[in-house]
Amino acid sequence: MSAAVPFRSVAMAVAVASFALAAAAQGAGHACFLARNVDNFAPVDDTTVNLRVGVSRHFQLKLFSPCVDLDFSQRIALRTRGSSWICEGQANDVELFTPSPAGRQRCTVTSVRKLTAEEVGALPKKQRP
Repeated sequence: MSAAVPFRSVAMAVAVASFALAAAAQGAGHACFLARNVDNFAPVDDTTVNLRVGVSRHFQLKLFSPCVDLDFSQRIALRTRGSSWICEGQANDVELFTPSPAGRQRCTVTSVRKLTAEEVGALPKKQRP
């Protein structure tokens, strides 16, 4: 005889595990954020994007290959697999989506790095999210 596990219990276990992974990454010196908390973005070039998360946290994403017309895009979307957390140094499960003349474009993120306050202050206005 097998007992069915309620969906709520499974969902709670996944949420707890996801939070534990993010907490462990932060404890190991990695800065993390949730994709839904990104407030603004600014492309540096077609393979680099700066993000603002909340009021004062900034991250830089490096892309595997050029994302066409990223500098003309008015919006982007981030998708993660496995966990909703995006952590510095752990970009293998993050994708960036942006509209392009040919349709929705998917760009694989290869690195995530938290920018220091000094780095943000030195960014040209166009590259500051």
